[in-house]
Amino acid sequence: QVRVVESGGGLVQPGGSLRLSCAASGNIFSIYSMGWHRQAPGKQRELVADETTRGEIAYADSVKGRFTISRDNVKKMVYLQMNDLQPTDTAVYYCNVAANTDIEYPESDYWGQGTQVTVSS
Repeated sequence: QVRVVESGGGLVQPGGSLRLSCAASGNIFSIYSMGWHRQAPGKQRELVADETTRGEIAYADSVKGRFTISRDNVKKMVYLQMNDLQPTDTAVYYCNVAANTDIEYPESDYWGQGTQVTVSS
C-alpha cells in the first residue's frame, strides 16, 4: 500500500503565506516525482508545482515567483511554500506522488485526500 497524506491548508488573507506538507509512505520502491495539484470549485484540477527525483521542477505560470516546491527524498516528503497568496489561489490542494512499488512495474500516481486553502479578506 502507498499512502499520501498532506496537511497545512487553512484560511489566510490576501498577501499571506501558508506551507503545505505531504508525506508518502508504505510499500514504495522508488519515487519518480512528488508535487502538488489544485482544484477550485467548477474548475479542472491543475498542476501547481512538481519536482522529479532528478531535480526537475515545473511550476504553473500563475504561481511562479510566489510558490516554492521542495523535497526531502530521504523522508519521502514534499513541501509547498506559498507566499503572497491571492483569492485566485483558493482551491483544494492535492499532493501527488508518482511512484512504483516494484522494480518491474512502471510508476503509478497516488493522491492525497486534499487540503483546503482559502484566501479571502
